[in-house]
Amino acid sequence: MAEPALIEETPAGLFCRRGGFYIDPWGKVDKAVITHAHADHARPGSCSYLASHEGRRILRSRLGPAAVIETLKYGEPALINGVRVSLHPAGHVLGSAQVRVEYQGEIWVISGDYKTEPDPTCTAFDPVRCHTFVTESTFGLPIYRWPQQQTIFDDINQWWLQCRDAGIPAVIFAYSLGKAQRLIAGVNAEIGPIYCHSSVEELNGEYRASGVALPPTFLVSQAPGRRNWAGVLLICPPGAAESSWMNRFSNASTAMASGWMLTRATRRWQSVDRGFPLSDHADWPGLLSAIEQTGAEQILVTHGHTEPMVRYLQEQGRKARTVVTRFAPETQTDPHPTADALSMAPAVAEDSAP
Repeated sequence: MAEPALIEETPAGLFCRRGGFYIDPWGKVDKAVITHAHADHARPGSCSYLASHEGRRILRSRLGPAAVIETLKYGEPALINGVRVSLHPAGHVLGSAQVRVEYQGEIWVISGDYKTEPDPTCTAFDPVRCHTFVTESTFGLPIYRWPQQQTIFDDINQWWLQCRDAGIPAVIFAYSLGKAQRLIAGVNAEIGPIYCHSSVEELNGEYRASGVALPPTFLVSQAPGRRNWAGVLLICPPGAAESSWMNRFSNASTAMASGWMLTRATRRWQSVDRGFPLSDHADWPGLLSAIEQTGAEQILVTHGHTEPMVRYLQEQGRKARTVVTRFAPETQTDPHPTADALSMAPAVAEDSAP
């Protein structure tokens, strides 16, 4: 009988039987190794967690004070039941990591989510050589090729200036963890004050406490008497778009920051005034470059446009197949159902006073 694979697909997610740990499990397990703190990767209730030291504060804020969390610095090895485990930068959000698993000379790398563009709010993606690479494929279609970052931020700044000159607020929807902080770090804060929804501002504090430099930001609730929001940039999660939180900004210009805005394929966001294709995932060239740099003999593709990526890799003579994920991938009807949505309702209500 053939030996089981070092990493197995199970009903609870990817499992290293020899090490006795799961990677980004979908439910409660004894030991979970976590790639990053987005809710579709870091689920509450497991007995213990292992994650990157860089992301410890973010993960704690997501899992709560009772969670047992151990951390490793990037590149620092640990032996778990004889299996060598280390975490390496994924460049997705603060603390995001690729999980390198080695046993008897066989090496797997599970990428989690990643991007290959530079980002001042997190450590840059670092490719890791391996035999098997488990890659995401959120934007795994050739049409997805991101514009230059500075071009996107120049467009955002120009829109903000236009809103200021028109005497109206600029509201941009962005995921609370990662995207919002990248926006805050990238825009020209001299244009005007930046106000944030509470779910964003809470994480801004964790980023600053983790050593990430961000310009000043404020809670909307810190300006209870303010009636004129002209010239203000407001950053809030997508879930707040249809909440009472938005009532005070009825004359605002709205925008969405997401890779899906490259094609405006998401029906939900076709009504915003502007779309900025800023993504915390790798685009098609970025995915292919990352895969190539691993030197992997086998590529397992998960989350998103998996079949086109698998087909392309197979046509290039690579050994590739799909790994099914329990969480629905980002689709045309719901641009990011898992990063914030699992905990969005209470976050929106928290700062919903008129």
